[in-house]
Amino acid sequence: GNYVILRNKRNIIVMDLGPSPNKRFSRDYQAGALSFEFISDGEKVLTNPGYYSEKNIKLNELCKSSALHNVLTIDDNSSCKFKKNSNLVFEIKEGLKITKSEIINKNKYWKISAAHDGYLKKYNLIYEREIEFFPEKNNLIGIDKIISKKTFPNLKFDVRFHLNPFSKIMKTQDNKSIFIELEDEGWKFTCENYEINIDNGLYFGKKNTYTENQNIFISGITNTQNNYIKWEFIKI
Repeated sequence: GNYVILRNKRNIIVMDLGPSPNKRFSRDYQAGALSFEFISDGEKVLTNPGYYSEKNIKLNELCKSSALHNVLTIDDNSSCKFKKNSNLVFEIKEGLKITKSEIINKNKYWKISAAHDGYLKKYNLIYEREIEFFPEKNNLIGIDKIISKKTFPNLKFDVRFHLNPFSKIMKTQDNKSIFIELEDEGWKFTCENYEINIDNGLYFGKKNTYTENQNIFISGITNTQNNYIKWEFIKI
């Protein structure tokens, strides 16, 4: 499949490294390229949205969007463009390719790095993501890179991390850290150089029902030659 799964006894990382499918096979596709899920001791700490079928067109469109996945979005756009066909089904209008991927899976060190061209045509940008996990330290570090061959306009970007609906979440007064509590575990999220906030979202984990969940999001403006957005989850 298009997913890479790295696992040990306690942790699982699942990351979407697939290109978008042919339009004919895209009715159930979600724009989640380079998004990932993180599981610790059997609990999903970070989760993608699940799927909502086409009975409710608005919710079906929403669950396909990149903004509901654990991934970067540029200018509030998904990495793929969808278009409603004559049967009122959303199909891919413009897809994406994975332009590079590398996986390291060792006992004490995991790394996944990959890039896609979903923002190339419209904005002349490549999105590259690198995720490292240190199992002994329970430390998950990511760098999201927005890369341009030329100079690029000032565009808003967000990186979202959608949390298990059962999480409790709190931001510190200095706005530098966010604490997540889930079952008996605690995690601390930090990000260098960018603003971090908490937002409400929807989770479609059970077929055709939804519940509210929260997400952490990093926001900023693309304005230099390369933007490197570094973030970290550490177990506390």
